[in-house]
Amino acid sequence: MKIRFFLIYISVFTFLFFMSSCDDMKDIPTLSNLPETLGESGNLYLLSEGLFNMNNSTLCRINFENKTLVQDFFSATNGRGLGDTANDLQVYNNKLWIVVNVSSQVEVLDLNTGISIRQISILDENLKARQPRFITFQNDKAYVCSFDGTVTRIDIPTLRIDGVTTCGRNPDGITVANNKLFVSNSGGLDNPDFDSTVSVIDIPTFKEIKKIDTGLNPYRLATDSAGDVYVVTRGNNSDIKAKFCRINSETDKLEQVFVEIPAINFCIMKDTAYLYNFDYVKNTYAIQTFDCKTEQLISENFITDGTQLDRPFAISVNPTNGYVYITDAHNYTVKGDLFCFNSAGKLIYKLESVGLNPNSIVFDSNND
Repeated sequence: MKIRFFLIYISVFTFLFFMSSCDDMKDIPTLSNLPETLGESGNLYLLSEGLFNMNNSTLCRINFENKTLVQDFFSATNGRGLGDTANDLQVYNNKLWIVVNVSSQVEVLDLNTGISIRQISILDENLKARQPRFITFQNDKAYVCSFDGTVTRIDIPTLRIDGVTTCGRNPDGITVANNKLFVSNSGGLDNPDFDSTVSVIDIPTFKEIKKIDTGLNPYRLATDSAGDVYVVTRGNNSDIKAKFCRINSETDKLEQVFVEIPAINFCIMKDTAYLYNFDYVKNTYAIQTFDCKTEQLISENFITDGTQLDRPFAISVNPTNGYVYITDAHNYTVKGDLFCFNSAGKLIYKLESVGLNPNSIVFDSNND
């Protein structure tokens, strides 16, 4: 009798688990507030890192045609969690690339289905976690910078690691320019003894050829159409303030520091930089725009309609229409919100509670 009851219990549990898994894949009807004439197409993917050591990173997908949202798209599609503290999300070669820092892996997903093609472990020769942070690409190679002071090269056709090189302390950003990798060495794990350099790695030889002194605690990097590399140095959140800087990738020299433009994060779209700064002492923020061609500030206040955020956390631009997306992490312990603005800085819509610490946004305009 006990055995029969146990079998019935297992059957019911299995059925409920299966039904629950199916429910996870249903598009959640939370997008009724999207405008009828939104002007968006394809999908938006939003990565949320969760909380450190809580193993609760998520990938959200918004489909604009159907006006639907799957909040934990990765788990719903792959039947498992994404991992611990996902830091970067990129689209390249018809794939989604997700860098998961504490889990020390790169997830490679098919862009059309969201199904994981390969989980690449980023480990050293002793199988110790390198703690990858950000990823960039050139031709058929992917390059991942990791907190252990290395850059890992991945062969894209085979999705296998085929090289590792060294740079500086705790790399926290990476970009490609002039056939070189530029890697920001933050030294963040040695706080308050931050680093202040950007490593230059020659791509053909895959060796570091120079370190550029940029200012304390360099972070995010991006390249404009002329090949100039922009970097934010975050300072120490106290007496040394954040700054926006420009590196000449031909000479590998720091050429300008825009002291009037404090910034801790940014993106570049069509030679316009969208930047935000957050002052942890005053608990205030600023969102600005900058012309990379004229090297002049366009606007000191991008948001023009009075919309207020608590703490900006990610900023990205849809290349098809110029809509600017900004996430709000609030106090970093509750689910954050997603704001969509038009190019004039006016709010189009807002989605609440999209993920815990949403840090990366990418777009797929050609896939359903």
